[in-house]
Amino acid sequence: MASIASLGIGSGLDLNGLLDQLEAAERQKLTPITNQAASYNAKISAFGTLESALDKFRDAAETLGEEDSFRSVATSQTGESVTFTTGTDVALGSFDINVTQRARAYSIATQGVADKDTDLGAGSVSIDLANGESLEVTLSEDKSSLKDLRDAINDQNKGVQASIVNDGSGTPYRLVMTSTKTGTEEAISGVSFSGGLGSALSLDGASEVTARNAEFTINGIAMQSQSNKVEDAIQGVTLNLVEEGESSLDITRDTDAIKKAVNDFVSAFNNLKESIGSLTSFNSETGESGELIGNSTVRRIESELRGVLSAGVDEGEYRVLADLGVSLQRDGTLKVDDDDLDEAISNNLEGVSRFFVGRDEDDGMIGKLDSALEDMLEDDGMIDRVTEGFQTSIDSLSKRYDRMEQSIAATVERYRTQFQKLDSMVAQMNATSSYLTQQFDMLNAQLNQ
Repeated sequence: MASIASLGIGSGLDLNGLLDQLEAAERQKLTPITNQAASYNAKISAFGTLESALDKFRDAAETLGEEDSFRSVATSQTGESVTFTTGTDVALGSFDINVTQRARAYSIATQGVADKDTDLGAGSVSIDLANGESLEVTLSEDKSSLKDLRDAINDQNKGVQASIVNDGSGTPYRLVMTSTKTGTEEAISGVSFSGGLGSALSLDGASEVTARNAEFTINGIAMQSQSNKVEDAIQGVTLNLVEEGESSLDITRDTDAIKKAVNDFVSAFNNLKESIGSLTSFNSETGESGELIGNSTVRRIESELRGVLSAGVDEGEYRVLADLGVSLQRDGTLKVDDDDLDEAISNNLEGVSRFFVGRDEDDGMIGKLDSALEDMLEDDGMIDRVTEGFQTSIDSLSKRYDRMEQSIAATVERYRTQFQKLDSMVAQMNATSSYLTQQFDMLNAQLNQ
């Protein structure tokens, strides 16, 4: 079969150009399909934008729905005798702290030996602790150096840490044994050597550092601690006693953080409302409209959220958002009255917390809101179902597009075949015409003669 490039050679007609025009006209049948697929893809993208805005709103709501959001504290400190960290259930108030003694661990050293690597002789050491525990180490003749003894004690990991110091004398190497914990209850109460170790080693009483507990007062109340890390002497506060001296600590409720959580919630909702407005807008002057204008799923989402925010909660001193100074505007956005919110937080923070958090996860406003958002955002939720429907339509259009392309190709091929026949027929007619013209010219010439 002749190629398309050969069309028109025999007839002299522009059959290639005509075939191109016919093919272009046939391919116009694909335009509605591609336009419809583009429309569905645009809607899927628009729902992605909506889902992102809903996720951000849900995050802000979850933050506001946590009890810890209403337990934030602000702290200030003077003095450097302590550092501190606070937990969730921290007591509010002012606390004057006077550290008069820090806790320390018990420590004692042996008399010195000349070489820390020389074996001292087979034997054992027994170490008793004030808490009733004890450890015993036995060394063989060929593994009885001061280093071997240090390592053997440390390998026991039973409340005693051993180390070797060099005092610079003729017999400089001394074994130092220290309680791993501070305080009198964890102190070393006795050390005894036996065998070859007993002959080579003895304790140096002058090196003894006695254990002691931390002593301090909080608001004049005398306290003791085995450790310099003191937990719950102040409810919800862990103190670290750094040095002797006085410090003061003020712990107040961080109302600014609570107000920020409420305002972040309002801002996230208003941003969501703005996204919905953009996706469903219509410009009467230009005729342009949002991708989701008139979409029933979007209307349902907007209606359900407005319903939850308007309904509030069933119990508590505060029942609706307006009681806290958060009002729903005519345009569907939320607005915060700072004075009313300040008053509610200052006068009844527990009531504000109960409104948002509830007594359990479902009876607070955030719990109700989260249930609605979960139905919208979960797998196989509202948005998933509608976007899956669009994707199914796109897949169907893709198959329809393929079938249409095959039909167009068949039609163009049919035109090509017809044009080839036309080209051949016209070429034959042209040849016949040329022959007859030649014969007539020859006849006329003979007659003229």
